[in-house]
Amino acid sequence: MKKHQIGVIGLAVMGKNLALNIAEHGFRVAVYNRSTGKTNEILEEAQNKEYEGNLSAYYSLEEFTEDLETPRKIILMVKAGDAVDDMINQLLPFLSKGDLIMDGGNSYYMDTIRRNKVLKELGYHFLGTGISGGEEGARKGPAIMPGGAIDAYQMMEPILTAISAKVDNEPCSTYIGEDGAGHFVKMVHNGIEYADMQLIGEAYDIMKKILHLTPQELHEVFDEWNQGELNSYLIDITADIFAKKDIASDHYLVDMILDVGGQKGTGKWTSQIALDLGAPIPTITNAVYERYLSAKKDERIKASQKLKGPESIVTKQKDFIEAIRRALYASKICAYAQGFGLLHTASEQYGWKLRFADIAKIFRGGCIIRAQFLNRISDAYNENPELENLLLAEYFSDIINWYQTEWREVIKAAISAGIAIPAFSSALAYYDSYRSKELPMNLLQAQRDYFGAHTYQRIDKEGIYHTQW
Repeated sequence: MKKHQIGVIGLAVMGKNLALNIAEHGFRVAVYNRSTGKTNEILEEAQNKEYEGNLSAYYSLEEFTEDLETPRKIILMVKAGDAVDDMINQLLPFLSKGDLIMDGGNSYYMDTIRRNKVLKELGYHFLGTGISGGEEGARKGPAIMPGGAIDAYQMMEPILTAISAKVDNEPCSTYIGEDGAGHFVKMVHNGIEYADMQLIGEAYDIMKKILHLTPQELHEVFDEWNQGELNSYLIDITADIFAKKDIASDHYLVDMILDVGGQKGTGKWTSQIALDLGAPIPTITNAVYERYLSAKKDERIKASQKLKGPESIVTKQKDFIEAIRRALYASKICAYAQGFGLLHTASEQYGWKLRFADIAKIFRGGCIIRAQFLNRISDAYNENPELENLLLAEYFSDIINWYQTEWREVIKAAISAGIAIPAFSSALAYYDSYRSKELPMNLLQAQRDYFGAHTYQRIDKEGIYHTQW
């Protein structure tokens, strides 16, 4: 019997579905999980399927590694953090120099840089690979972002290309860059996802509280939006969500869900790293903050009884819905500009030479932020690979020039109605700051020099100055 071409360790939702995806694409895959229950589960799922013969389960790491072709190729789908290091340490006694380990979890990119360096020194290949798309993506085709040495990527390329999502017959998988580049890009993807979801939530909140739209009416609005330039996975599933009735009551399910947002940490990482690198991503960061604020449910209930807001306002429904759509699209452009701006800064900082047009292309399928307008982003970077900011690309600058009146009107209406819109308003503030020839930082520098002798520069001559105020 031929040995297996690839091994997968970790058979929770993502690992199990990725292994089944690999087997279904004709590769011989060995699987291992610390607990036998998950192992038995994947065997049952593969039973009587055409690809059943491509998948074998093992109950010890020694047997698992013995039945892999050399050089061995192993994908780790375990929880990010110490569990990855623990599994690598357990594996090493059974591996040979030249074998490859790929971490397919949501690992912190600095951990990936460290692991890459250590394993390279020991004679092993390592890939830190972002995989996006959740359960469905892992099973039917995810977006894949591999980072590491190019020769390590080439060892895995046939499998990664085969199992990835496809858009216009192009795989949503490509080599990202050295060491931690793959996991960094996945982290920023998740940060953009936070912003995208928050913006959609704010658009919903405005229509619910100002226009008093029902879930069914909201379903119709989002379904219509999904037919145009806002076409995306998140808009599509949002339309579906509003149509879902709750089987336990007479209400729509969305109205029965507690308004406390969860998170797994990648959005927080994105914001922290942006601060370290000096890259402004206010819309992404505000989306993270809003999840933290939502968790203070008891406090918010008390505050709602004590802190009063303005009276509700009335506006024309049809025109206002279109204004909200335009405001959402303009804000979305700014959020993506911030995310790609962070990638640009990191690429220069770490010498990754990221190819932004290719990254936009792999985001088009399989992943959570897949959207029609990613084609526009890819086009913008193809036209100018050195583009400093997406807002400077003609398509995006034209859109915001056309839409900004409605964008501002929607924000004014939400503020007048007392509706929290941190993502909408921070996106606009980012746009207005970025397009400003002058910002009030001259006063800030004067203040810093006044109280701390931090010095300042002048507009009329070179040099560093300090004044005895």
